[in-house]
Amino acid sequence: MTESQSESPSEPESTPSRRALIGWGGAGLALGAAAAGGAVAMTRTGDDIAPTAAEAGAAVDFHGAHQAGIATPVQDRLHFAAFDVTTDDRAAFVRMLKDWTLAARRMTAGAAVGEGAYGGLAEAPPDDTGEALGLKPSRLTLTIGFGPSLFEKFDLADRRPEALVDLPQFAGDNLDRNRSGGDLCVQACADDPQVAVHAIRNLARIGFGKVVIKWSQLGFGKTSSTTPDAQTPRNLMGFKDGTRNIAGTETGRLKKFVWVDEKDGPGWMTGGSYLVARRIRMHIETWDRTSLQEQEDIFGRDKGEGAPVGKAKERDEPFLKAMLPDAHVRLAHPESNHGATILRRGYSFTDGTDGLGRLDAGLFFLAYQRDVREGFIRIQRNLALDSLNEYIQHVGSAVFAVPPGVRDQDDWWGSTLFSGEA
Repeated sequence: MTESQSESPSEPESTPSRRALIGWGGAGLALGAAAAGGAVAMTRTGDDIAPTAAEAGAAVDFHGAHQAGIATPVQDRLHFAAFDVTTDDRAAFVRMLKDWTLAARRMTAGAAVGEGAYGGLAEAPPDDTGEALGLKPSRLTLTIGFGPSLFEKFDLADRRPEALVDLPQFAGDNLDRNRSGGDLCVQACADDPQVAVHAIRNLARIGFGKVVIKWSQLGFGKTSSTTPDAQTPRNLMGFKDGTRNIAGTETGRLKKFVWVDEKDGPGWMTGGSYLVARRIRMHIETWDRTSLQEQEDIFGRDKGEGAPVGKAKERDEPFLKAMLPDAHVRLAHPESNHGATILRRGYSFTDGTDGLGRLDAGLFFLAYQRDVREGFIRIQRNLALDSLNEYIQHVGSAVFAVPPGVRDQDDWWGSTLFSGEA
């Protein structure tokens, strides 16, 4: 909660039969299934897509200099999963990353995994779990990241980026170890929740014996936008969130604040980014009994228009000194943080109740940046005095190095990191 090369999907490849290949639970790696739904191709340069394309369940191109799902126009739904590695066989892990890439390439284009959910060998599990049959791509994007703990495995210690730091303890943190960390993550975003869940489910199945899901989070109601002309979304507190967020069309700001440059090091991260994921519980019931004036003072914006204090329109430049010293917008603003700026892709969540009649609800915060030390950490430390802290608590946390995009049909997730196998 802070202020602040592509090509069209190709035809399915022709590959050996499932009997000739081993993997994916013995079901094989054949990729002969036809694409489902006749996906509408779109490029991933950061430009927004036409509403008609979105309604048609358009496909976001999987290939590019950067991974999709960062500067891509934010979809409506999320399924985020953090995995722990359970194998010490580097070759098997790399094989899994390649298998994941094949599956991700197909699912984001609207195609089934492998030979599909039916019609294959009756004696073997199908390659695809089937719940997305007949559904369109729904702008599905899949984004992979590598956690600090991964670099303790496979002789990768000397390849860990300096910017991939373990997050310090912040004021007010009450982190659940079962909802924190992870050796790697996959962020699945789509306009159809079943498409997003299907993607994570199939990757987990393909990874059986090599990885296991440590924790996951479903999200709805995007709370930030990367599309400049779109209406700013509202969080569960009813306030517009992400008014000043970096847009996918702002190539200058993306280069400055989001994409890792070759001079930043290490070389395998050039074109990538760093992701901070935080599960933020909102004390909804307490907030709902707070007066409107106090709510607006806490945020530093009015609840209706979203205008900063003393201004008329949401996108008017805020006059920070007109806000209370502990107002959220004032403390989170780049001017209060030596220019620190991050790109947010957060989602609301509600996971039932806590057993005491209170909603377990809040914000699943996702932020991409060029350097975690100069981005999230700097901002979060400044938010120690934020008056909003009375109504929220960070209960889950993770940080990941997000490598550059998959360049073409011969490339795969993590190829730059595992350069020996590339």
